[in-house]
Amino acid sequence: MTLTLKPDRPPERRRGAPARGGATPLMEHVRVTSPELDQRAALERARKRILAAACVFIGLYVLLGLKLTWSTVVNPKFPSAAQIAAMQPTLSVVPPMPGRADITDRNGTILAVSLPGAELYADPQQVPDPARDAQLLANALPGIDPGWMATELGAGVVVRKRKEFVYLDRKLSPQEELAVNSLGIPGVYFENNEKRHYPDGDLAGHILGGVRVDSSGVAGVEKYFNARLISNPAPLALSIDAGIQSIVHDELAAAVKEFQAPGACAIVMNAHTGEILAMVSLPDYDVNDYGTASRNAQFDRCVNGTYEPGSVFKLQTIAMALDSGMIHWWDYFDTTHPLQVGRFQITDFEPVHTWMAVPEILNVSSNIGASRIATILGPKIEQNWYQRQQFFQPLNIQLPGPPRPLFPAFSNWGLAATMTVSFGAGIAISPLQLVTAVLPIVNGGIRYQPTLLAVDPSGPQPTGVRIMQQSTSEMMCKLMTNVVLFGTGKNAAVPGYVVGGKTGTAQVVGPHGGYLQHTNNASFMAAFPMNDPQYVVYVLVLQPKPDATTYGFTTGGYIAAPSVARIIARIGPMLGIMPANGAQLAALDQQLTVPLDPTPPPGHGALGPGDPLPPGANAFAYELMGEKPPASAVALSKSGLTAQARPADGAAVRPASAQLRRRHDGVAAPISPMLGPHVTLLAGPHTGPLMGRERENSDGLS
Repeated sequence: MTLTLKPDRPPERRRGAPARGGATPLMEHVRVTSPELDQRAALERARKRILAAACVFIGLYVLLGLKLTWSTVVNPKFPSAAQIAAMQPTLSVVPPMPGRADITDRNGTILAVSLPGAELYADPQQVPDPARDAQLLANALPGIDPGWMATELGAGVVVRKRKEFVYLDRKLSPQEELAVNSLGIPGVYFENNEKRHYPDGDLAGHILGGVRVDSSGVAGVEKYFNARLISNPAPLALSIDAGIQSIVHDELAAAVKEFQAPGACAIVMNAHTGEILAMVSLPDYDVNDYGTASRNAQFDRCVNGTYEPGSVFKLQTIAMALDSGMIHWWDYFDTTHPLQVGRFQITDFEPVHTWMAVPEILNVSSNIGASRIATILGPKIEQNWYQRQQFFQPLNIQLPGPPRPLFPAFSNWGLAATMTVSFGAGIAISPLQLVTAVLPIVNGGIRYQPTLLAVDPSGPQPTGVRIMQQSTSEMMCKLMTNVVLFGTGKNAAVPGYVVGGKTGTAQVVGPHGGYLQHTNNASFMAAFPMNDPQYVVYVLVLQPKPDATTYGFTTGGYIAAPSVARIIARIGPMLGIMPANGAQLAALDQQLTVPLDPTPPPGHGALGPGDPLPPGANAFAYELMGEKPPASAVALSKSGLTAQARPADGAAVRPASAQLRRRHDGVAAPISPMLGPHVTLLAGPHTGPLMGRERENSDGLS
């Protein structure tokens, strides 16, 4: 394509060109190619598209501006009150609910509480000078080893090879937290947590138990109720009374100190609910420092210790005998000489060489008398009674790990076992199990399970199981009152109170299976007030050493009974049981005792020299007398049936003249080694010799 261009005026002459007069200017020709035209067309289309897009965006912005103007100026919409409230930050000065519930005593006194705390940790790779900073931290944290701290922070290790996280202290006190924070050490940080606090330290230590660093229960009710304490924020109310617990702790500690005993325990229990008001095991520990306590201190002698109970167990033998109907409280038994069993003898501490009635057998704690009674009843009746009292199974209590009792295997429960178990040798149970079995003896015959949880007086009450007749319990209360007024328990008497009880003195089994010489466990079981027994008190002092106040003896009457008396005198008013005056007390004493040398009621006979055995007596009773048992006795022994009460024969049988019998005010006798290797766990196979030691020998006492 060629264009001819004709200028409107002549072109100017080039500089240096010759002048041409009247010459006509030349025409210029421009050539435009097709590609150039296409390019110009494309540019035109692009321009139009940009213009269109600009118009669209301008329109959108205009619409948006109009909408904003309408919403904010013409017709604005304000947020609702709820929306405004939701956007406000919520500030509260109330601390958050603790992750672990409090533990209180029955009156609401706090025994365990979780409080905010802090843990100290570090990133050693961020610590500039581990050695120097370790010394600074050790100065702020008493008890911290600077060398250990420096190692944890990476002293002497290149930065890239140090740990990235280490705990330095997981139990910071508020003062320590402030001291560390003021140091401003890079790489050292705090982590918030909860710390378990026990305001009373060692009070109820074995009951509470303790927690781990992460606040999970490790022992005691802290462990048993761990799930409850972390899931329910309501306080856990125990049956313990902190005031009574403190008194029992003080009195037991005084006895341990006075008699240089390596251990002891004491229990106070409600006789009508099974509530444990106090339970102390010594030595104990500060629950705040459970992790540093020795194994000996952590061992709970009240629950986990198993001991031969000694003569306290005669309460079971006499109650069993009276409740069977085969023996009456006015019956007399031959205690004139020791009993020979193979190469062993059963003796009394102070033999009287007379026939004794049931009240005096308990009063002077006669091993011979208890053995005579047990052989009349026989092993089947014994085993049935102990089964009902749950002596053949671990105790049901809200604490971890009650032990299995130790007792003769049923297959080996022969004459020797029948006799020795009757006075508390050859069987080993925990002190709490022993106290629980005394409840029906004093409360009318009902056995309650022991409990560490407070019972609401206005709510449902515990339901028990009848173990014996009420009449049996009433007579046992009188016999126990006799023991304190006239017998081995006179040191447990408390002015103004009618106290009943029973002494216990048991020899201690050594590490090699034999009894230790001149080594006893001394105990006393008491109930009060005996006109309406409400509480049972038990004290056990392990391996005490005699002093001038005990006249060289280590028996329950001298060692444990005085402690029980002091406990009752102090806790009685706290429990609402006020002392009686002289006239009232004398009347109660007369009402609540029976003669030591009783005469049978009219129309009833009594066992005695002329009639030593009742109908249905076990074959062992004849064997003990050196006589051949009748066929009926042998059959009864094999059948295991309980004999019925013998009929009254109308004969009033009494022993030899009362002038030949003297009132005995001695103390309970130590026990001689009796049995061979026939002690078992739950009637299992042969396991070893008589047991009186603590479970697993954990405290080295035996």
